[in-house]
Amino acid sequence: MSNETIVVIGAGVIGLTTALHIQQHLSKNQSLLVIARDLPQHTSIDYASPWAGAHYRPIPGTSAQLKKEANQARRTYEDFKTLAEDPEAGIKFIEGIEHLEAPPADYLDTEAVKIAYGHLDNFRILDKAELPTGVKWGVKYKTYVVNSPVYCAYLLRKIIFNGGKAREYTLKSLEEAFTLEHNVKTVVNCSGMGFGDSKSFVIRGQTCLVKNPCDLTLTRQKSDGSWSFCIPRPLNGGTVIGGTKQINDWDPNPSMETRNKVLDNAAKWFPFPSGSKREFDVVRDIVGRRPARDGGMRVEAEKMDGGRVLVHAYGAGGRGFELSRGVAEDVGVLMFENGVLRESASL
Repeated sequence: MSNETIVVIGAGVIGLTTALHIQQHLSKNQSLLVIARDLPQHTSIDYASPWAGAHYRPIPGTSAQLKKEANQARRTYEDFKTLAEDPEAGIKFIEGIEHLEAPPADYLDTEAVKIAYGHLDNFRILDKAELPTGVKWGVKYKTYVVNSPVYCAYLLRKIIFNGGKAREYTLKSLEEAFTLEHNVKTVVNCSGMGFGDSKSFVIRGQTCLVKNPCDLTLTRQKSDGSWSFCIPRPLNGGTVIGGTKQINDWDPNPSMETRNKVLDNAAKWFPFPSGSKREFDVVRDIVGRRPARDGGMRVEAEKMDGGRVLVHAYGAGGRGFELSRGVAEDVGVLMFENGVLRESASL
């Protein structure tokens, strides 16, 4: 039997996590090739993963899509507990706090909150006496933070160490991916935006990386519905202060007006050391385009002619790190169901 190459498109956190997961279930005559326009050593506004604040903040909701994401996020949370034991991964578990001045209805829905937050270690809803002035709803839990560029490089190193290959290449079509090696029957499309998917769109995010340290994540929602947050990066990676979510905004340039607004909002609640000037020491502005999709991620298998299989896993928006392991496992199941993977253990 001739050797078969499985191609994974995309080296964002979804693509790399998926590639590493399915690599563990390949048969002896199968090999793995990661194809990407950008690899972890690159910087590009459209290569969103290395720019990510990368922490876990659940999103309550009772829709089918949010329930699916909650399940994927739960599995990722459990996997990250193990990964955090390896210092090279750049993952750390710390305290997470949320303060909402005008909580949406789903945050007041007991069932929705249970689905989203119930699996978190040390989770509890804060008493009114614990809430800052103006805050109507708050929670505390154990969450993780990720040094995103370190983690992406870590995943790629493991793939290469396990015998996989990675190639910098810009594909013009999904069909082209089947031609990159002599025997490609399966392609996994983790391209972020898909290829011509009309449901895909970008969410521009602008954040600010500062030197100021902190030992927790804190998310604050203002009464006008806008959000502000701080996310420390492990391994002395600074702290990400954010941020914006600008749908279909393609502007690649950092806005000083946005930077000032983001930092001014955060300065009102950031845990500056007592006696300090309560000012941020800015390292750089960060602008990235999150690849989102109307209706949520596309995770499905497509049978093509000649016995070929195309598996889609793209459109995570700003939740790539949070959903990564769960999505990878779901892709593995689809590949097993379509006869691509022969081993089903732990899928």
